[in-house]
Amino acid sequence: MKKIISMFVWLVTTGLCWGQNVSRPESYNYSRGVEAVQKEDFNEGLEYLNKELEENPKNGYAYAWLSVIRNHNEEYGRAISALDMALKYIPSKDKQYQVFCYSSKSRVYKELNQYDKALSCINRAIKIQPEDEDLYESRAQLYFEQEQYDLADEDYKKIISLDAGSVMGYMGLGRNAKERKDYTNAIERFNYVVQLAPDYSSSYSFRAEVYIAQKKYNEAASDVVKALSINKDNKAFYHMQQLADSSLISITTRLKVEANKAPTESYWPYCLGVVYSCAEKYHKAAEAYKSAYKLDKNDVIAYQIAKTYDELGAYHEALKYCNEAIQADSSDYDYVLLSSVIKDDMGESVSAIEDLNKYVKMTADSYFGYYRRGWVKDHSGDTEGAIEDYTISITLEPRYTYAYLNRGVLYNLLGESELAKKDFEEVVARDTLKSETHTPYALYYLGKKKEAVDFMQQLLSKNPDKGLFYEATCLYSIMGDTEQSLAYLTKVFEAGYRRFAHIKRDRDLKNLRSTPGFKALLEKYERIHFNEAAKEETGTEAPLVTEVVEVPFTKVGNVYKVPCKINNLPLHFIFDTGASDVSISNVEATFMMKNDYLKSTDVMGRQNYLTADGEICEGTVINLRTVNFAGLHLENVKASVVRNQSAPLLLGQSVLNRLGKIEIDNGKGLLKVTYNRPRSESDVDTINP
Repeated sequence: MKKIISMFVWLVTTGLCWGQNVSRPESYNYSRGVEAVQKEDFNEGLEYLNKELEENPKNGYAYAWLSVIRNHNEEYGRAISALDMALKYIPSKDKQYQVFCYSSKSRVYKELNQYDKALSCINRAIKIQPEDEDLYESRAQLYFEQEQYDLADEDYKKIISLDAGSVMGYMGLGRNAKERKDYTNAIERFNYVVQLAPDYSSSYSFRAEVYIAQKKYNEAASDVVKALSINKDNKAFYHMQQLADSSLISITTRLKVEANKAPTESYWPYCLGVVYSCAEKYHKAAEAYKSAYKLDKNDVIAYQIAKTYDELGAYHEALKYCNEAIQADSSDYDYVLLSSVIKDDMGESVSAIEDLNKYVKMTADSYFGYYRRGWVKDHSGDTEGAIEDYTISITLEPRYTYAYLNRGVLYNLLGESELAKKDFEEVVARDTLKSETHTPYALYYLGKKKEAVDFMQQLLSKNPDKGLFYEATCLYSIMGDTEQSLAYLTKVFEAGYRRFAHIKRDRDLKNLRSTPGFKALLEKYERIHFNEAAKEETGTEAPLVTEVVEVPFTKVGNVYKVPCKINNLPLHFIFDTGASDVSISNVEATFMMKNDYLKSTDVMGRQNYLTADGEICEGTVINLRTVNFAGLHLENVKASVVRNQSAPLLLGQSVLNRLGKIEIDNGKGLLKVTYNRPRSESDVDTINP
């Protein structure tokens, strides 16, 4: 719409110096129609201009203004027809409107990706008015988008020749140089623009883009903040988010400086919140957003705070701020959608569906509301309702393949194997770039397990983040490889994922949830989350609870034998007070490797180790992903593989001390492990009952 508005603003302002000897219409309907368009009341404008054309069908000026409305409504065919009629009836001596019509047709053809016709029209406009800088800028943009940088350069040089003080010519030359990767030339051009117009924000934001390409992140951060300080430049705001990954300290330091310089402005702490969110530093993001909110209690900031708390798993705080955003602006459907997400994360599916019902009403023609509602119904047990919503979503947007996948899974559950197969085949067929995270699922359900695993591993190699880790967790659980699934779930939690309610009912994780390792891992991170949430809400750590776990053992000679599971393989470990590290016999390690309890990626190299009797030996070092016994859980335990060892697994003090204090009760045959953990919501308050 902004492009169209700029058209009629240009038309009105240039009318001050053009066409003074041209007679133009002054009829009532025409005048009212033009006034309405200028006020952006396009419905009223359309009504008056149509009335004008009924009475005066040869009023070319009315067609010209009508084209603005058609273009605004993205009715490009009607816009072209209106412009053709305008050019047919507007006198050729009225150069202003002739240029307007040709340049408008050029813009419409550009929207239709018909660049030849767009160039033809803009060339006609330039022929009529060869001294108009804006026309050369428009043509240069067409050349730029077709990567015809030399031709674009000529137009930018023409702009400079018409007005040596104009920034657009130099900006265009700098941008073209950047696209050619001629960064030195690009920087020189933007430097000159800074000299010409020190308060022109785009010179800084475009120069920042070049600095980022050169990996000069400090310089880029400086330019980004300068551009933001001038007029909150949109391009600079985008690059600010890029710098969250490449130069977090540099960009946040500069934003903090600006915040200190303007302590009453909410914009700078808001920007800090955005950067920290991009860097997934959600605790810091929440702090920054809340600082902004204290200065300006608006719905946008409340919404960002709510999203941040949802990421942290602090759902009550998230819902509180989301409700504040909705109270401030109940018409914003994004706020309603977020409310549904938070409630679903809390396990309140019924309330989440109520929000999604509202969202669907607010966005009736959008596929996503139906998909999201179907997804919540799906994991809440409403299979028929989920299939119905997925089907509507597919009808509205056939390209959204997640809906096919989920519907296919439900068809499988209902025994509709042919319908399921069609949906899975659709998922694979539509992934032409082989890059969609849901394609591995479809491949597996189609009986192509190896292809599914290879596909997922390829995705992980390119972009290992918590989203993909979660997808891998689900895929391996569906396949029945719960060990791999648990390993990826560990990575998910380590990356900050805290949506426990969803994990506890995600159908894809059914196999994983049946394992003891899942329960131990979930409890561990629920305790961590409780502590994180307590710190977030109160500013202090959650109180610690001392817990004692009694582990039964069998004494064999001078050592203690304890049942355990290593990577889900039932074994016994020997607790030897004289040993410091962990070792495993070559026999057991070989068995584990042959039977997929160990993988090639678990082999870490070789190192010397010290035996209990003081002998130094060399052994292969492996990583034991999980060690479980008596409800206790250890992860990523480094162990040496040794020969001639009678015990299958020996755990020394260094590893057990990771759990806490170890005591031996020979009389009862127990190892007592005493450790501190953050207090959880399930603990009984014995101090204040």
